[in-house]
Amino acid sequence: MFKRLFITSSFVIIALAAIGWKYQQYIINPWTRDGLVRAQIVQITPRVTGPIISLNIKDNSEVKAGQVLFVVDSRPYKIAVEKAKGNLDQTKAQLQRAQDEATRERELIQRQPGAISEMTLVQQKISVTLAQAGVEAAQAAYDQSKLDLSFTKVTAPVDGYITNLNLNIGSQVVANQPVVALIDKHSFWVEGFFKETDIKDVASGDKATVTLMAYGDQPLKGLVESIGYGISHKNGSTGLSLLPNVSPTFQWIRLAQRIPVQIHLDHIPDGIQFRIGSSASIVIHKKQKNQSLIKMVKEMI
Repeated sequence: MFKRLFITSSFVIIALAAIGWKYQQYIINPWTRDGLVRAQIVQITPRVTGPIISLNIKDNSEVKAGQVLFVVDSRPYKIAVEKAKGNLDQTKAQLQRAQDEATRERELIQRQPGAISEMTLVQQKISVTLAQAGVEAAQAAYDQSKLDLSFTKVTAPVDGYITNLNLNIGSQVVANQPVVALIDKHSFWVEGFFKETDIKDVASGDKATVTLMAYGDQPLKGLVESIGYGISHKNGSTGLSLLPNVSPTFQWIRLAQRIPVQIHLDHIPDGIQFRIGSSASIVIHKKQKNQSLIKMVKEMI
């Protein structure tokens, strides 16, 4: 009887100790289930306008930096290059003619001083300057036309994943208007939203454990990279008739705000695929409080 009571009491004590330890860890180390996977998103934006004549990607496909995503009809831009080249050649010929005339007039003045009026010399100098400016402008237009021609091939700036593709051959794209999203595969991080009361001692560099909902049996190690310095608030924003919005609140209820904390992952194992918006749980292991706890335990011992 005594032995059975002893065993039962031991299990109860162990269970209470485990519950107390878990509760202590919960108090010391902030924890949240409100975590999201995030990444840098590059908006693929063509620099020229025209129909797509070649499409080399599919929705949700992986691409490499420098890979051609699609090609815009280049024929109008090739014509623009030829036209700009002809205009450049013409302005160069005009400059050469103005320089030749200026040279002849200088030689004539050396042979016959006073043969040409001062006004004529000034006008000839102005003509050369204007011709030089015309060549520079034509050269700039020619370079721009070649640049526009190169923009007809739209390439991937980074390694990543194409998503939400709604293009097809023949689709008309407009210059400087985004057409598809490219997720940078090397920029994934996890962002957790912690209660403001839980992160007062959290600092950059603190260790963190991240558990993705899709991979609950594979916790990931990371570090606190940064803590947000501000969040949006509806109270005070402009509402109807330019009056401020003020949400009704109960005086006896005061909820802690959620502050974003950015977690950088040390290593992503093979087989884990990150997707923006995926859910995650995060535990932050605060250095200061953990060290204080260890010190207190040592003093008790």
